[in-house]
Amino acid sequence: MRRVLVVLGGLVAAWLVACAVLFVWPPAETGAPKHADAVVVLSGDARRLPPAEALIRRGVSRVLAISSVAKTTSWTAARRLCRLGRYDGARVLCFEATPYSTRGEAETFSRIARRHGWHSIVVVSSTFHLTRAQMLFQRCFAGRLSLVGAPSLWYLLPEEWGSETSKLIVQTFFERGC
Repeated sequence: MRRVLVVLGGLVAAWLVACAVLFVWPPAETGAPKHADAVVVLSGDARRLPPAEALIRRGVSRVLAISSVAKTTSWTAARRLCRLGRYDGARVLCFEATPYSTRGEAETFSRIARRHGWHSIVVVSSTFHLTRAQMLFQRCFAGRLSLVGAPSLWYLLPEEWGSETSKLIVQTFFERGC
């Protein structure tokens, strides 16, 4: 029994280290370049929009793309931007990911980018989500990809780490395509 507890403790410790590397201080977080063709905000959390707006105000891009606004019910600011179609001189482009998932966002936005001839994007998502978002956008988008993280509520992190771990395993080993 003691051996089982030691092994279990070791697995939990290894998972926590992996969470720190992949979800707290992810190497995927590159920061924003001086210029990009579009800033893309992934759906799921209203705290993702303010960092994207800050990038637009800094002049990083003239296009703010917002994913699946209708699916994030608490995202009233994003719905308002979609209705207005403009933010601080930039065009606001709202799109519905098909299917509604990070993979669907990567697939859908990559088609939009090809149609517009865009070759550089900044993806804004929650910091814990950047590792998987990077993997999926790299599979679908052929241009230069930068990633910027948005904060999460500390008390939600254990749940988010568990969910993100399982999704990352699925995308890494079972769903390999774009």
